[in-house]
Amino acid sequence: MIETYLPQASENEESERSVFFISDGTAITAEVLGHAVLSQFPITITSYTLPFVTSKNRAEEIRDQINAIYQQTQIRPLVFYSIISDEVKSIITRSDGFCQDIVQTLVAPLQQEIGIAPKPELHRTHGLSKKNLSQYDARIAAVDYALAHDDGVSLRNLDQAQVIILGVSRCGKTPTSLYLAMQFGIQAANYPFTADDMDNLQLPPDLKSFQHKLFGLTISPERLAAIREERRENSRYASLRQCRVEIAEVEALFRKNKINYLNTTNYSVEEISTKIIDSMGLKRRMF
Repeated sequence: MIETYLPQASENEESERSVFFISDGTAITAEVLGHAVLSQFPITITSYTLPFVTSKNRAEEIRDQINAIYQQTQIRPLVFYSIISDEVKSIITRSDGFCQDIVQTLVAPLQQEIGIAPKPELHRTHGLSKKNLSQYDARIAAVDYALAHDDGVSLRNLDQAQVIILGVSRCGKTPTSLYLAMQFGIQAANYPFTADDMDNLQLPPDLKSFQHKLFGLTISPERLAAIREERRENSRYASLRQCRVEIAEVEALFRKNKINYLNTTNYSVEEISTKIIDSMGLKRRMF
């Protein structure tokens, strides 16, 4: 998979680099850590994500790709890798790239501190093993729950929800619920307030007994109108006037019922989810 990533930078500060995320597993860890580090620099990157690199032949192909880019640009590609096999690892590190072992950088000082030798295993981080099978099952159950309780489709089994997210249409309820489920195994339901509710907006009776689980999302009317315009162009649903009415009514409902809520306008789904977890005191499961 190839993608282009452009962090913000001031004029004349940008440079361009090719970046490789290489792993004998999913490469998710390499990508996350690599992007976290690269976000600190005002550079434009073209990234190459290469998972499941476990054979000598595959490693040699990637090495040749790295070397070809260097020969063409005379700029060393940045290489973030997480590989257990010494043979595969040595092929990558003998390339013309600037190679960084993202795991070993932390493992070596940790080994010295705790006095225990590491025991690397393939696919330990994001793979499926007997050790993490129960956690995996919990995550799948959470995703199933989020889908079954999306947009108020079902109000059954709300006692099993860890959080119930409220808000108007297109304010981020569904992606937040699914992210909480996928990333943390949290069972999240969500309930929408529609235009038809606005004349006499009330907290639904089925939700009142779960008020301690409720969390509201809101958004600026301008941003909401822009999102809805992409869905239903030139409609009443997407009009700025309608968005202002809905947001005002829903925020008043949150305040009246003392429901914590967050304005999502300037937050990513990752940030929204983390703020909900922190505010609600939910337990994070990492996968």
